[in-house]
Amino acid sequence: MIISTKRRWLLLAVVSAGLLLITLDNSILYAALPTLVEDLGASSSEGLWIINAYPVVMAGLLLGSGTLGDRVGHRRMFLIGLVVFGAASLFAAFSTSPEALIAARAFLAVGAAAMMPATLALIRVTFDDERERNMAIAVWGTMAVVGSALGPIISGVLLQHFWWGSVFIINIPVVLVAVVATLFVAPRDSPDPSKRWDLLSSLLALVALVGLVIAIKETAKAGPAPAVIATAVLAAAIGGWAFARRQRRLPYPLLDFAIFRNRAFLAGVLAAGFALFAIAGVQLVTTQRFQLVEGFTPLRAGFLVAAVALGAFPTAMLGGAILHRVGLLPLITGGLALGSVGTVLVLMNFATSMGLLVTGLIITGSGFGAAMSVASSAIMGNVPARRAGMASSVEEVSYEFGSLVAVALLGSLLTAVYSATIDLPAGVPERARDSLDSALALAGEGAETNSALVTAASEAFDGAYLAVMIVVAAVLAVGALATGVLLRRHGPGSALSGPAHH
Repeated sequence: MIISTKRRWLLLAVVSAGLLLITLDNSILYAALPTLVEDLGASSSEGLWIINAYPVVMAGLLLGSGTLGDRVGHRRMFLIGLVVFGAASLFAAFSTSPEALIAARAFLAVGAAAMMPATLALIRVTFDDERERNMAIAVWGTMAVVGSALGPIISGVLLQHFWWGSVFIINIPVVLVAVVATLFVAPRDSPDPSKRWDLLSSLLALVALVGLVIAIKETAKAGPAPAVIATAVLAAAIGGWAFARRQRRLPYPLLDFAIFRNRAFLAGVLAAGFALFAIAGVQLVTTQRFQLVEGFTPLRAGFLVAAVALGAFPTAMLGGAILHRVGLLPLITGGLALGSVGTVLVLMNFATSMGLLVTGLIITGSGFGAAMSVASSAIMGNVPARRAGMASSVEEVSYEFGSLVAVALLGSLLTAVYSATIDLPAGVPERARDSLDSALALAGEGAETNSALVTAASEAFDGAYLAVMIVVAAVLAVGALATGVLLRRHGPGSALSGPAHH
């Protein structure tokens, strides 16, 4: 089916808007979290689950939804996902307790999981020319960075004028426009009823992921419970083992492990995961640090971390345009290495120089833009068209897995280092050790030692922030090394060049 140029690029705009919504909802609560925790009376653990319920459920369902899209049609999956996402946004906006909001975020993830693989699969089947497709995928990949960066800004603007539920209400008009536009511009793809969708595999993947996240969060707590850690690790191990065993037996597995033998494909998956880990981690801890320690408004904190997107946008566009000339190695490995350098600049200057801090964030973003724009091409360009749904699901699992590990590990590490290092002034209740929010609330109650408490708490939080940024820089360096080894023989020409494809 030949699709006109105008309709192809209109379709790209529509699916990019869908991806923008999905990634916005990953990061839109970072700046809103202090307000939300206060209004709903959520604990620090509930606060992390309000953020994490979304990527955990989405990552568990993504593999299944990609294959389901191959079976029922990607256009239909995109439309179903939009409707569920819109309904869940309403529930989230009017939640009255932390538990209700966590449930609504899980429901949002169901809609996002239906939509996300369909966005990339529709691009794969609509753009036939490889260079045009590389450019379209670069635009798509950039939306993930832009959405992550816009989240804190949009929530900052809304929180200045409305209540926290408005961060979910804004999804609804975008959903309505996208549904109408999809009906007009998305091609009617051919469902393949022979593809089997296996719900049990999706549930096993979900068990493995939830177990892993609980284990990470509990291990990083100040007073971890060994029984909880052991149970969570056991659930993750059994879920993961049962999932892998089931895939090997199924005639139509959700995940064919053979696709990971392609080095370029594997490098693209790793690059997407490492980049999203770093973006989520840097944004989460930086928006919190500058609101709680420096007294920034949510909007100002959002604008600060938007420097990441400012750096990412030009290099993402450039990456898609020059990929066929330079190949994957300099863009993916070089991008992750540049991200690591930018993070080091941030951690050296966050408390002393705003100019150098912003420069570090821009450099970090520049690296991520280059790596992520072509990671998608490496993934989609190294599988046959019949595996488009599976490949796009794998990419998006790596996105969500990167984000949720960042929030679980780095969010918990931030709290653990703070709790372990704060030097409480005499007479201050122990609950000031729980989090910086708790310490500031106690200081606000007019304790005699309030200025000493604020100073001690801020110093401890800065130490925790430094520890988190060191971990991010180290993880990016490991990512650069791993992808460099995988792509060392993958020469320039195109996403499909070099021995990795043969």
